Amino acid sequence: MKICIFGAGAVGSHVAARLSATGADTISVVGRGANLKAIAERGITLRSNDEPEITGMPHTATDDPSTLPPQDILLVALKATALPGAADTLAKLLAPDGVAVFLNNGLTWWWPYGLPGNRGPLPLLDPQGTLWNQLASRALGCVVQSPNEIVEPGVVVHKGRCRFIIGEPDNTLSPRLKTVIDALGRGGLDGVASTDIRREIWGKLLLNASGNTLSALTRLSPEEIGPNPGLQPLMRNLMAETLAVAAALGWDLRQEINVDELSQRKDRKPGVRLSMLQDVLLKRPIEVEALIGQTQAFGREQNVPTPTIDVILPLLRGLLRGLQFT
Repeated sequence: MKICIFGAGAVGSHVAARLSATGADTISVVGRGANLKAIAERGITLRSNDEPEITGMPHTATDDPSTLPPQDILLVALKATALPGAADTLAKLLAPDGVAVFLNNGLTWWWPYGLPGNRGPLPLLDPQGTLWNQLASRALGCVVQSPNEIVEPGVVVHKGRCRFIIGEPDNTLSPRLKTVIDALGRGGLDGVASTDIRREIWGKLLLNASGNTLSALTRLSPEEIGPNPGLQPLMRNLMAETLAVAAALGWDLRQEINVDELSQRKDRKPGVRLSMLQDVLLKRPIEVEALIGQTQAFGREQNVPTPTIDVILPLLRGLLRGLQFT
């Protein structure tokens, strides 16, 4: 199959390394800058936990997706902030029966698709509806459970678990979902099909909405935030408010998640810099609306108070604005 990893950041590089190393499918990578140059010249090296180092050489590495043939699978690893501007390019790159899998953190632009109510696009995540109009029927959701960081161009380090939970917006076990799971398996990736991908998204979001946001603001690692007596209550409240909004929308995880225990975890792997902190340090746009802004918007629609989110969100929006002018 023709598979394109669109976005060669940390997660995209990890996926591209594994898929291209096996040679099971024709792998292309769309990226930019020094990382793309290194991939094109010498491939992608992956250092994962205690595994032997692997290097994959994609069939094509380019910054011009128009040079690629139609793709059977697009694994879209762009940040949420970059997705609306890429909608037209992604749609043109798909084969007639192709599918786009969005490997994104947080609440996602396709969220209302397949739900009752015929709601249209979400303005915070898809301001002009470009993604919705061109890709909603072609999209699968994905929850990435895989911490990664690019340590030098062409080299990505992975620590911890590595699992990709994928699902249809309408929660069916479709043939195209099976096709994607099988393709990941051929590349040595653990793909898991979900019949409620939004529930999986909420389960990860409460960690990102608390850990990622506070890490970006303080530049502390997760193992430093958890035990901190000033930050730990903020982490707990961000988790609790996220869960309250999820419950109001129909996904109640509060009986299975103990936010007191989770916010005080001391078993986090040291040396893991969360993705939003990586973006801050590199002066790249941060995914404010996907991780916390849309949650606040849903909370207001459902009359769920979010007092801690209401304080943290303006700080993150201010941080994002500052990054855009550095």
